[in-house]
Amino acid sequence: MDINILKNLATEYFNSFSKKSITEIEKTLSENVTLNDWNISCSGKSEVIGAIKSIFDSVDTIDVKSTNIYCCKDVVIAELEIVINNSIVELVVDIITFDINNKIASIRAYKC
Repeated sequence: MDINILKNLATEYFNSFSKKSITEIEKTLSENVTLNDWNISCSGKSEVIGAIKSIFDSVDTIDVKSTNIYCCKDVVIAELEIVINNSIVELVVDIITFDINNKIASIRAYKC
């Protein structure tokens, strides 16, 4: 997959996350997507959307800024600075894989 396409797809996902737009995020996910982070482990589009909605419901604002994005084949590794409620800063690394339809197949997030 083209590196620029991967970077753009990941950036669109992060921007949608910052806007707390479930509708936009849903369009980026494959039907069999998986999500794993330090609190969540779920699979399937509806479960992942539910988990993301729970995150959104637990915060007033969330701003995801990528500081570095690395791409290889169908994988994006992104170093992120996530600002929650305009004050709490989390440093996170996301590893996102894409399927042949340019949809997100898996998201693994790790706190730094």
